[in-house]
Amino acid sequence: IASFTAVNTGTSPVTATIVVTPTFTNAGVSCSGPAKTFTIIVNPTGQVNDPADQVICNSALTSAVNFTTVNSGGTTTYAWTNDNTSIGLAASGTGNIASFTATNSGNSPVTATITVTPTFSNAAPGVQEGAEPGIPPSGANCTGPSQTFTITVNPTAQVNPITNKVVCNSDVVPTINFGTIVSGGATYCTWTNDNTSIGLAASGAAGGWINSFTAINTGTTPQVATITVTPTFTNGGVTCSGPSVTFTITVNPTAQVNVPANQVKCNGSTTNAVSFTTNNTGGTTAYSWTNSNTSIGLAASGNGDIASFTATNSGTAPVTATITVTPAYTNAGVTCSGPAQ
Repeated sequence: IASFTAVNTGTSPVTATIVVTPTFTNAGVSCSGPAKTFTIIVNPTGQVNDPADQVICNSALTSAVNFTTVNSGGTTTYAWTNDNTSIGLAASGTGNIASFTATNSGNSPVTATITVTPTFSNAAPGVQEGAEPGIPPSGANCTGPSQTFTITVNPTAQVNPITNKVVCNSDVVPTINFGTIVSGGATYCTWTNDNTSIGLAASGAAGGWINSFTAINTGTTPQVATITVTPTFTNGGVTCSGPSVTFTITVNPTAQVNVPANQVKCNGSTTNAVSFTTNNTGGTTAYSWTNSNTSIGLAASGNGDIASFTATNSGTAPVTATITVTPAYTNAGVTCSGPAQ
């Protein structure tokens, strides 16, 4: 029997039984003898079903990969290679791939391509009739075409630190933009606010910002709101969370000064010192003042309290000076004005 190309387009071994009958010829006489049989088993080409791609988050467990085949009647083994070991998977292996903790310490998705190659094995059963004693039947390991699949590991979601803000009552707080160094997908942020009295809602969600709003503080002390921003990163239909960042918005109260008492003095007498006071706390209030009539012996303007001075009137009728004091409240490096008295 000359060499020939074996064919098996199915999914299990096919067996052909060959019957050999000998004939001996001498002196014109042919003598037949007993037949012998042997088999030729043609194994199918090795085959592996294409595993599903995976997209997972950094530090999450992958799904175990159990390779399967449509072949039967023998044993299929699998050898695989991985072109990106940074995801936490070895460069190569055999058999199924157990679940493992995926890793991505970078700022964009990383993808590993896994190539799995199947091999189908099946040896001829028993020892063929007429075979030499002790010689096992021949077998065949049949390698088939490889399949590839990918494991993509998304990075941990991230949002950049946000600077604390200090503003005055009635100031417009500009839009607060959230930034991230993560790329290759979409970062989405949710936020919460623990002090809605400042004029900002208790929570919100946005692609990357808090809308501008008017700050409110109708009290006498600074109001501090802590804003907590939590990012998520989405790629390949998988959303990954990340650590929150916090920042504060401090709203200073409007500056305020209590109304000083009016004074009536005689020419040459000493005025009462004027010590300005405020109901505001939690910061520092400074006072500037102007005087509409310097003839009484008081300068045209000044800062801080007004010390006692000698009142003067060289005329024949009362003279009146109107003192206007304007407060300025300072906290955390931000100064807020208020109505004059």
